Amino acid sequence: MSPNHDASPTAAEQAQDVILSKYEQRGIEPVPVEEQQGNPLDLFWVWFAANLSILGIPLGVTLVALGMNIWQALIAAVLGAFGSFAIVGVISIAGRRGGAPSLTLSRAIFGVRGNIGPTIVSLASRLGWETVNTTTGAFALLSLSTLVLGTNPDAKESPVLALVCIAIFVVCTVAVSGMGHAFLVAVQKWATWIFGALNIFVAAYLVTTVDWDLVLSAPAGPASAVIIGVGTIAAGTGIGWANAGADMARYQSPRVRAGSLIASASAGAGIPLVIIIGLGAILGAGDSGLASAGDPVAAVRSVLPAWVAIPYLVTAFGGLLLSNHLSVYSAGLTTLTLGIRIKRVNAVILDVVVTTIGAIYFMLVSESFYGPFITFISLLAVPITAWVGVFVVDMIGRRTYHSDSLMDLTRASGYWYRAGFEWRSTLAWAVAIVVGFLFTTARVSSDEVWFTGALAETWIGSNGLAWVATFVISAGLYAALGGARAGRRDPSVAAR
Repeated sequence: MSPNHDASPTAAEQAQDVILSKYEQRGIEPVPVEEQQGNPLDLFWVWFAANLSILGIPLGVTLVALGMNIWQALIAAVLGAFGSFAIVGVISIAGRRGGAPSLTLSRAIFGVRGNIGPTIVSLASRLGWETVNTTTGAFALLSLSTLVLGTNPDAKESPVLALVCIAIFVVCTVAVSGMGHAFLVAVQKWATWIFGALNIFVAAYLVTTVDWDLVLSAPAGPASAVIIGVGTIAAGTGIGWANAGADMARYQSPRVRAGSLIASASAGAGIPLVIIIGLGAILGAGDSGLASAGDPVAAVRSVLPAWVAIPYLVTAFGGLLLSNHLSVYSAGLTTLTLGIRIKRVNAVILDVVVTTIGAIYFMLVSESFYGPFITFISLLAVPITAWVGVFVVDMIGRRTYHSDSLMDLTRASGYWYRAGFEWRSTLAWAVAIVVGFLFTTARVSSDEVWFTGALAETWIGSNGLAWVATFVISAGLYAALGGARAGRRDPSVAAR
């Protein structure tokens, strides 16, 4: 029996269990065609719910801090959010074709061993986002406790309460993510209406507190600021989810059109993101102090009356929870792709343990949080877009994936290639990462810079386009090496 299967002997029984109990028995093994019955509307709600997060507010404040006026900020938000999630939709096409998670399908491109590098990067991305979600969600719950129960709002002075807040967020996450795909889709759909309504209520109040004369009179910034803003939004939204695109689409019906998958991801995520990021930009333009706040989310909370602050914090907690549900589910699948021999639900628990430790550190030890957060997502955008470039070029020529070879980690696998590596994809991915980091500046604040690439001061680097250069290099080099023809000559065909 495959180590990724729970104890269900047949596919029919497994499917019945999923439908009746909503508990997903499957690990990363490809979904049989007869069980692929999803539709794009399911994915629309999943991506919509996952992007109701209040973390869009600091991203919007960041756009204003770059020197943009509100109209430029909205343009950057639309291009960055809708555009980057269109990439997620493109990766979803592979999930519909192969019926497996993104990084499992990636074995066909990079080889059994060559895929380990992209998988580790993907897992780091998911764990990083989960740590951010857990920490921010716990802070929101701590603030809510202060308003309702009169407790101390300082996590370091109330460590026990802080740990309780983290535990509540983690338990709510596992309760949904551990159940699996069908249950997750149902929760995301209905919770969207609840927390979406709360978002509208809070946003309606916030916009009435803004100095609109100040917002509308702000001068336009340079075009370079808009370019940087688009890159910042793309890196902080869709690029971070790109390597999870197939994870949710693997249950989509083979009859679903590719364009529908792209539209469901782009619109599903883009609509809530533009609204929340736009709100952050409006607030930042109306209050210059928000741009310099160490925690813009908490700064917004501080100016709200209690009757608005309570739904604001409930909205923040719920939105972060919805985002975390999807991220933890994806991380569990990615953990299994590394070859760790545990059940899917246990992989979810393992990942949550890691992010819980990270949240404890940021709440009780670290002096800074959002600066490292923005830097973190900017850095991970480089290796992720390098993977996307290779993956998309391979999709041009590939229409199928061999299920048995995807699950076979031995030398007998059709995706073993040479010593477990497909050298063209691995080379293109590695070279693109090096080039991308040459254009990158890892800046936490004006006083703290982790590193500066040798080409960071060039037009590409100074305009925040390192991730674009990375994509072009990886896709171009892999195509030049014959990557677009690799799928047509799938070596697993010989293993059938």
